[in-house]
Amino acid sequence: MARESFDKEIQFLRMLVLTSGAYSRQQFADRLGISVHTFDKTTRRLKDIAGTLSQQLPQEQSKQFAQTLRYSYYESADPALLLLFRAKSLKESESQRVSLILASLNEQALTAMELMDVICGGLPSNALLPDEKTIRSDLKYLEEVGVIRKEPGPRPYRYRIQNDFVRELSEEELYDLYDFVDVMANTQVPSVQGYLLRDGLKKHLLRNRAEKHAIEPFLYKYHYYSRILDEAHLFTLLASIRSRRKVKFMYFSPKTEKSYAAKNTNPLFERDAEGKAEKVLPLKVVYDHQYGRWYLLASGREGIRKYRMEGITQIEDAELVPDELFARKIAELEQKMKFSWLIDTGGPVKVRARFFSPESPQPNFVKERVLLQGQWGEIVHEDEQSFIYEITVNGTTEIRPWLRSFGSSCVVLAPAWLRKEMIDEWKEIQSYYESV
Repeated sequence: MARESFDKEIQFLRMLVLTSGAYSRQQFADRLGISVHTFDKTTRRLKDIAGTLSQQLPQEQSKQFAQTLRYSYYESADPALLLLFRAKSLKESESQRVSLILASLNEQALTAMELMDVICGGLPSNALLPDEKTIRSDLKYLEEVGVIRKEPGPRPYRYRIQNDFVRELSEEELYDLYDFVDVMANTQVPSVQGYLLRDGLKKHLLRNRAEKHAIEPFLYKYHYYSRILDEAHLFTLLASIRSRRKVKFMYFSPKTEKSYAAKNTNPLFERDAEGKAEKVLPLKVVYDHQYGRWYLLASGREGIRKYRMEGITQIEDAELVPDELFARKIAELEQKMKFSWLIDTGGPVKVRARFFSPESPQPNFVKERVLLQGQWGEIVHEDEQSFIYEITVNGTTEIRPWLRSFGSSCVVLAPAWLRKEMIDEWKEIQSYYESV
């Protein structure tokens, strides 16, 4: 799947999640900045992907497109958005060849020429038959990613599936491994690779006649679909940071009316896009656990910039920068973020708040939470009824939701202007609950 197409489908699925199907086709297309015809074509493409994935599963597990993309917050436990990651990396012809190669090598070790005979016999009659160079390229790719390995011996080399790890584990050990991967994929970030590993282990267990209830001991409620979609760019950006390389992309801020624009390839039909073309040096990627968002912090012409990952499309590598420049920009970022609650680079503010302890004999869960989540802040005074907490942060925008989440157990003492603003916010919230 082309990168631009994947961008479009990322935004398509993100909107489907956020609107829960409330938009009409025209509204959906307008918000994405595409035509209704392109909207219909994208829908058909997603149906084809979901159908292809369903064909690979046993009959009782296969799902229709509507069931696969079920976005009810109360019914969706498995992140179905992974279907894009499964489908994006290979073209249809490549997918057919790789499937045949893996199926053949699962039974016995074969040479490249033997595999070519098997593949040519297994492809549809109207399909374009691959040559030896193509088969060897596929084998090299599969060997690099660790799926197959060469058998020791003289030429011609024989290849076989590299699945010794799961074959050597007992059934009980496989269940333990699956449970561990399941827990980690659902509770840690990033998670896409964990989900793909979990699915691979699940298929292996099902092929060995495992009971379905044995491989689904846990049921997680998945809250942040956008987190998985944004991981499409995560490893690209991390690779650019490691190699000290700039990146180019089209950015749509949360305030813009559109979230996507097709890449203009014909100058005759070039039009103004609402997105902004950016070329920056990526420095750091930050994940916000509170809202399930990824952020890119980068250095551009205007200094340190912050980007929501969900607004990044059409990302491409650009030129390398000297190590000295990269080190200087990293030092600048660390200085600016010295007191950031998350990514705020505003001026430092000293916040002082009183937290009220629950009545005994209840455990002091308020204090436990403050000590756990309060970062570098400290408790400066404590008595039986309450304690005072102080912290210096860059701005108050990011710490406000945390303070507000304690409800009546927290009172802001200083600065005075923050105390007044918090009072006004609570009064506004109270007005929403006035009797009708």
